[in-house]
Amino acid sequence: MPESASDHTPAYISSPAEADSSLASIADVPAIAIDTEGASFHRFVDRIYLLQLSTRTQTTILDPLTIGKPGRLGRLLEDEGVEVIFHDADYDLRLLHQDYGWRTTHIFDTRIAAQLLGIRAFGLAALLERYFGIKLEKKHQRADWSMRPLPQDMLDYAAQDTMYLLDLRDRMRADLEAAGRLEWAREEFQRLEGTHWENDPDGNGYLRIKGTRDLNRRQLAIFRELVAWRDEVARELDRATFRVAGNEALLEVARQAPRTLDALTSIRGVPRGIAGRRGREILDAIQRGLDVPENELPRFPRAPRWERDSDFDARVTRLRSVREAAASRLALDPGVLISRDRLETIARLRPASIEELLTVPDLRRWQASEIGEGVLEAVRK
Repeated sequence: MPESASDHTPAYISSPAEADSSLASIADVPAIAIDTEGASFHRFVDRIYLLQLSTRTQTTILDPLTIGKPGRLGRLLEDEGVEVIFHDADYDLRLLHQDYGWRTTHIFDTRIAAQLLGIRAFGLAALLERYFGIKLEKKHQRADWSMRPLPQDMLDYAAQDTMYLLDLRDRMRADLEAAGRLEWAREEFQRLEGTHWENDPDGNGYLRIKGTRDLNRRQLAIFRELVAWRDEVARELDRATFRVAGNEALLEVARQAPRTLDALTSIRGVPRGIAGRRGREILDAIQRGLDVPENELPRFPRAPRWERDSDFDARVTRLRSVREAAASRLALDPGVLISRDRLETIARLRPASIEELLTVPDLRRWQASEIGEGVLEAVRK
């Protein structure tokens, strides 16, 4: 067990005054580990229901439901002189931005570090066992963190998410440096700094649900109305959408377009309770979809049109060969080295130099350094 974390006794803080005092006491730390607990598995609108913080000497759990916005913490996270350690930062960063408007800087993400080191089991539990021989319990992975009061075993579980992160960061940073990949990690961490919450401004989120491309345009119009109905009910009940009705059930309702309650309740997957209480609302949503004029039926956005290119598939195949060879040499997952989508973009653009290659959206400099010459040769053939 890491010596610096072995004697932590997590403090649970639920009063604004105590929170302010605790955060004031760590205002000068050079590094802090942080994690958040949301409740997307249970609630319609996810938010931060718990904040876990660890320094080298202490672990603290803050209750944001009672302390309000912890301004001192925001100043720490936005201070470029303070390193902020996460495991799998993406969702935490989105919640911190959504709830508090913070833009966290100087990030170290142990999940990304693990991937860049070629570690295939990169969950926090797997990494702690790999580096320290610590086995974490998993029984509260889908717990409802919005419930109050939180039992002690849930608080103890939450504390483990940050208690060892600073020690893990130390070990992984050393491994990255030894492997010559610390600059790779810094580039990835810097890209995380702009992560923020994005809503659905165009109202087309339903088009991204798996299975919608199998619907015709009339069925798609019905499905759009059903998703809007489900979201409204979920918002009213403050319940995760899948707990109102699952995507598969709504897709099947859209396909069959039942006109009666009996026909609706006969569809597999439609919850009997929700059909009994709100069946008429579901039928009304179906009717709204049926009433959409033909010329206003929804359609998927057109994909970018590319000139016919008989050699495109061959270039992609050559690029994949370059990727596979480099991934093998570097002992990396090929998808971590570079994604298939990015390879296809390169195949279409056919860059003639490293400078042109670096104009590919989201391409990293470390990726260009490792596979750039092979990529250019592959697209020249």
